Amino acid sequence: MILSQDTLTIALVALLVDALIGWPEALYRRVSHPVVWIGRLISALDARWNRGGHRIARGALAVGVTVGAALLPALLLTRALAPLPLGPVLLGVLAWPLVAIRSLHDHVAAVARPLAGGDVPAAKAAVAMIVGRDLDDRPAPIARAALESLAENTSDGVVAPLLWAAVAGLPGIAAYKAINTLDSMIGHMNPRHALFGRVAARLDDLVNLPASRLTALLFLLAAPPAGGRAAGVIRRDARRHRSPNAGWPEAAMAGALDVRLSGPRRYHGIETPEPWLNGNARDPQARDLMAGLRLYRRAMALLGLGLAALLLA
Repeated sequence: MILSQDTLTIALVALLVDALIGWPEALYRRVSHPVVWIGRLISALDARWNRGGHRIARGALAVGVTVGAALLPALLLTRALAPLPLGPVLLGVLAWPLVAIRSLHDHVAAVARPLAGGDVPAAKAAVAMIVGRDLDDRPAPIARAALESLAENTSDGVVAPLLWAAVAGLPGIAAYKAINTLDSMIGHMNPRHALFGRVAARLDDLVNLPASRLTALLFLLAAPPAGGRAAGVIRRDARRHRSPNAGWPEAAMAGALDVRLSGPRRYHGIETPEPWLNGNARDPQARDLMAGLRLYRRAMALLGLGLAALLLA
């Protein structure tokens, strides 16, 4: 894989801008967010095409239309801006909304702070904003759900978009974000989307494969002296997860913090018997969620330093 200075600049600028300011609430109120725009298109296609026969083919067409709608303006903007003296910087600013470093940290911190202060109802309300499972009023399941979301979304929401930006610039990150949003909206094994969302789900698995392994490596490197334990949990348990990708960052997080993650959970009153990652360890608590956020910050710093080193090499 050959990474150009232009695409590395785009990825690094997007990382830095998002880490510094995130996506301000005032900006969201004024223009919403590119992922919301993509989501509206997907919702319209789902309502119009997810009916009758040939649903796999119809879903594949929805994927093509959505990715094309994200890719075309990114290609046009790249063609217009890349030749300018500060073109890659400008393209990095345009890529910034498609990275979720700050928002992911803030959403998990909104769970960690009340949980550490003993306000379990507030922590439960906050974690319901980022996970869909049923939760009771015990601190451990809340901390576990938030840590799993932090680990998986570090890969899907940060490392993968930046990786595709480093590979293919603004078109790369735009296409990735369209695929990932498709998967989050229609890539579910439920009666409505099992066929229509099949192509979206398989494509998302494919484009997230390298980032999930890289995220696990970042957590491992950011976790000394626990890196050896994390590596062992990754080797033993990462492939046991129901997802071909989520098990890697989650296993790394579980090993680094020496807690158990994944395992059985309930959705709409129905228990799903998932295997444990680092199953012999204890359940996570509020202090482990705080430690997970510190691990996340170190991993993101390593990612930024890695992009900068590649750019200067």
